Amino acid sequence: MLDITWKVFSQTGNIETYLLFKELENVDNETDNDADEDESNEIETTQKM
Repeated sequence: MLDITWKVFSQTGNIETYLLFKELENVDNETDNDADEDESNEIETTQKM
């Protein structure tokens, strides 16, 4: 999805498309951070046992 929005922005220069791209990028980063945090919690729990 990021590729499509970036391609549209780069071809049109539409600021709304750029803002959509940045919003999608932030959501993607938050999802990655949540997954990393969940993995860290699992490791800590396993080590405590």
